[in-house]
Amino acid sequence: MNRLLQWILPALLLTVCCGLPNQASAAAKTYQRSQQQYQLPDVTLVNQDGKRVRLKNIIDTNKPVVVDFIFGTCTTICPVLSAGFINLQNRLGADAAKVHLVSITIDPENDNPKVLKEYLKRYRAKPGWDFFTGSRKDIDLVMNSFGAYIPNKMSHYAVTFIHAPKSTHWIKLYGIMSSTEFMEEVRKVGL
Repeated sequence: MNRLLQWILPALLLTVCCGLPNQASAAAKTYQRSQQQYQLPDVTLVNQDGKRVRLKNIIDTNKPVVVDFIFGTCTTICPVLSAGFINLQNRLGADAAKVHLVSITIDPENDNPKVLKEYLKRYRAKPGWDFFTGSRKDIDLVMNSFGAYIPNKMSHYAVTFIHAPKSTHWIKLYGIMSSTEFMEEVRKVGL
């Protein structure tokens, strides 16, 4: 029995010790990254200034585009996502104008351009961060096209999408990122 323990105990310790770094690194990651293709609808949205803009024209630019779904009265995930947007703008400094941040409301019944503008002002958004609303039908089409549709705004979750200029793919980031991780993800698409 003692001989058996002499072999099993070191093997067990080796397994536990070697397994710890992998478990620690997996636990440290707070978001999932994947590459996706989306077929976006041809809809027109309205920004915080009341300007009507086709979604295609928002996305197809020579800048990286970062999209999230939030709403003006949210007190849970949206403030965290919006803090990520403003932190990104602040960290980019002069390069902030080289990326287009796009927030799309999931509460178009309440989020009119005035609400959107006040929201951006609350976060001290810089030029380059736009907040869009639209009809319920068009917002649902956009959420569905990103695979982010939720029937109830209170059950929404943290998901961010990044599109590189002229790319046919999107990077989907599911979960909460640190500002450093967010910055790295945006830089990976060519910023």
